Amino acid sequence: MEGSVPHDRSARRLTVLSGPSGVGKSTVVAEIRRAHPEVWLSVSVTTRPPRPGEVDGVQYFFVDDAGFDRLVAEGALLEWAEFAGNRYGTPRGPVEERLAAGVPTLLEIDLQGARQVRRAMPESRLVFLAPPSWDELVRRLTGRGTEPPEVIERRLEAARVELAAEKEFDLTLVNTSVREVCSELLTLMAD
Repeated sequence: MEGSVPHDRSARRLTVLSGPSGVGKSTVVAEIRRAHPEVWLSVSVTTRPPRPGEVDGVQYFFVDDAGFDRLVAEGALLEWAEFAGNRYGTPRGPVEERLAAGVPTLLEIDLQGARQVRRAMPESRLVFLAPPSWDELVRRLTGRGTEPPEVIERRLEAARVELAAEKEFDLTLVNTSVREVCSELLTLMAD
């Protein structure tokens, strides 16, 4: 991947990446992190118990319900949502610290979270990652082979809702090539 994201000391604008399940957000973020370690990706807080091999502070910050309630009450979360019986949120402090230090900062969150970030930080740039087509998204979700049909159907229904919200975002990148999307995203983060 070409280019780099300049690291200067001026405050930056937060970049938020969102889009439907199966569109490739995690793949794009993993490639950016691999090729551009200067880009900081927020680590979410969750009430979900750690899975084998997950490390607190690396994949997530793991807290109990009372701890999460405390974070919400203190306004310490930039956004949060409940998914599959667990809560997930973005700690506000580390995001604000990185932005103030001029560090390129990226959040990978769902539609609900992106809407909350827009309200909390209106200057943030919301980027919608779209599939090349509906058929390709269906192929990606069913091709995983890791989920039962009813879960896939729920994800497809959620994707319909998320795709309809595309106009709420500042711009859309179509994921036809991870390399191209990463390049475009890095260019956006640099200006």
